[in-house]
Amino acid sequence: MKFQPDRFSGGNVISRHDAGSVWVGATRWRESVIVPWKGELLPWDAAELGALTAEHFARIALLKPELVIFGSGRRMRFVSPALLRPLIERGIGVETMDSAAACRTYNVLAAEEREVVAALVLEGDGA
Repeated sequence: MKFQPDRFSGGNVISRHDAGSVWVGATRWRESVIVPWKGELLPWDAAELGALTAEHFARIALLKPELVIFGSGRRMRFVSPALLRPLIERGIGVETMDSAAACRTYNVLAAEEREVVAALVLEGDGA
C-alpha cells in the first residue's frame, strides 16, 4: 500500500509498505527497522518475534519517545510484558499492532509532530 502524507515537517515518513518491506521516504528496508519521528533509522536485529529480548526494547528507550508503535509482523502478536519493561519503567507508552497498521498509525502520529517511534518486525517474503 502506498501512502501520501498530508504534510511533511522534516521528520521521517513511511511512504509505502508491503508484506516484507517498508519504505521510509525513498529508501526501502527489507529487514526489521526502528523508525523514529526524526533522525536516522536504525536497523533492528529482530528477524522474528521469538528472537526479541528486553535489550531490543532498551535500545528504543534510549531514543526517549513518548510512544512506541510496535509492528509485530504480518499479524498482530503480543510480546511478554517483561520484554517491554525498559519502556514501561520510563513511562513510554507502547501499542502493539500488525506492521501494516503500525505504519499507518505511525504516520498519523508523526504528522501530529508527536515523539513516536515505529519498531517494525519485517518477516520477509518467506514468513
